[in-house]
Amino acid sequence: MRHALAVSGFLMGVTMLAQTQVNPHALQTAEFQKRVDDYMKLRNQAAHGLPKLKPTEEPAEISKHERDLAARVRAARPKAAQGDIFTPKISAEFKRLFGMAMQGRGETRVKKSLAHGEPVNLSLKVGDSYPHTVPLQTTPTTLLQNLPKLPKELEYRIVNQSLVLRDTGANLVVDLIPNAIPQ
Repeated sequence: MRHALAVSGFLMGVTMLAQTQVNPHALQTAEFQKRVDDYMKLRNQAAHGLPKLKPTEEPAEISKHERDLAARVRAARPKAAQGDIFTPKISAEFKRLFGMAMQGRGETRVKKSLAHGEPVNLSLKVGDSYPHTVPLQTTPTTLLQNLPKLPKELEYRIVNQSLVLRDTGANLVVDLIPNAIPQ
């Protein structure tokens, strides 16, 4: 009986210890996912009532829908600022993930991939529209494979050395991490 109680107590202690030890990297990824989910809820509420964009080849219709959605998202996030989604801890985690992706041959692949795209020299802030006159630089797969997956309405983009979280339907900068890409 004593032995059973001792084993039970030991197992309870191990369980409690395991519950208190959380992987800090996974914690930051989960926090990022929560913030993205919160943004998507806000975005969906902002889009409510906006006529759906029907398949069209008319740039004016597409641009109008994009502007209308962006205006609604901006109105729903009047105090949107850098760090709302990419908090300092989340930014540090993403930079750590980029550092891992750029170890060894990864660095050469990333730099080659970025060099193949048109250089994007642009100063962006949260809430800005991404200029249609500036190409969207492709984000190297080597970097993307280490990052959390995004809903289809969002994407990662590299601008200068910054990681930009972009709302594709609203063409809106949701947040960014300056100097995210090691030089």
